[in-house]
Amino acid sequence: MQTTVPFTDLGAMAREIWPGIEKEFTEALLTGRYIGGEPVAEFERRWAAYCGTTHAVGVANGTDALELTLLALGIGPGDEVVVPSNTFIATAAAVVRAGATPVFTDVDPDTLLLTPQHLTAALTPRTRAVMVVHLYGNVADLTALEAIANTAGIHLIEDAAQAHGAERDGHRAGSRGTAACFSFYPGKNLGALGDAGAVVTNDPALAERVRALANHGRTNGSAHYEHDYVGTNSRLDTLQAIALTAKLDRLDAWTDARIDLAAVYRKRLTGTEVRLTALDDGVRHAYHLMVVRVTDRDKVRQALTHRGIQTGIHYPVPCHSQPPLRRYATGPLPVCEQAAKDQFSLPIYPHMTLDQVDLVCEALIEAVAS
Repeated sequence: MQTTVPFTDLGAMAREIWPGIEKEFTEALLTGRYIGGEPVAEFERRWAAYCGTTHAVGVANGTDALELTLLALGIGPGDEVVVPSNTFIATAAAVVRAGATPVFTDVDPDTLLLTPQHLTAALTPRTRAVMVVHLYGNVADLTALEAIANTAGIHLIEDAAQAHGAERDGHRAGSRGTAACFSFYPGKNLGALGDAGAVVTNDPALAERVRALANHGRTNGSAHYEHDYVGTNSRLDTLQAIALTAKLDRLDAWTDARIDLAAVYRKRLTGTEVRLTALDDGVRHAYHLMVVRVTDRDKVRQALTHRGIQTGIHYPVPCHSQPPLRRYATGPLPVCEQAAKDQFSLPIYPHMTLDQVDLVCEALIEAVAS
């Protein structure tokens, strides 16, 4: 079946930035300057400023960002970390790899995000942190969640891998709590040309520990073979930093384009049998994903595929139901489990046209009605 509406178009974004980075990219490529250097430092400075923090540490990917943050905070065996189950496995896997125990919670039935009530119910004397996941480009209620975390004396870590440029009550995703973790996987709103990630924080000591752990345990000023920690190799490379800086210049415009497309989706689909995720007041949803919920999802997706429309599912298996994580499940999480059965993602990307949105809506409304 010929594709009429792709799920995303990464090539269009690459073509847009290429004229502006060709010289710098080629120079770095041909001179062999692949690790570190000014391009990485520049991106880190600009990303920290964009997020409203004082420090950013580039790492190899978003999964490493989560794990390195936990390790840098000293979270490990005997500790618990609260995690919403409606998220990509990386959020929970990072907790397990750090040696701690994920405590899975359900989510709000309308936004599919962690709520203050769920966090409060999950707290125990062993809780050391909460992973607040800003899913799909939406932003959780950070003011309330942060207040609970502060009262409990635990760290609030933002998993903002899908929320580049999103805001709530005037605060950028990534600007609250102890630290925030970003993925720059190519399909993200701010995507690299391969894997990349970052940790942002206002804590200089935490930033330095993350940087050291990501660089084989070398602290600032250490010689090449002097190691203060048992670290790993998780560095943002120069070529990715060059591309990310160029894309950062366009991120707000690309986010505005996503918001405009989402507004059309919402207008066309409101009042139909398609259920939309809720949007709280004060939120600038970045629409990394345009998630909808329907009955008989597989049949509906098949009908769209037959029309040449690509879709995705985020996520068909909640974390607490994943085979390697089932041992941490303490009971059913009905909202997460139902969402896993009926949610799927429609095409949305900055270079998508309104005609394509109309085509998707027409096909979707017809499919759910049949």
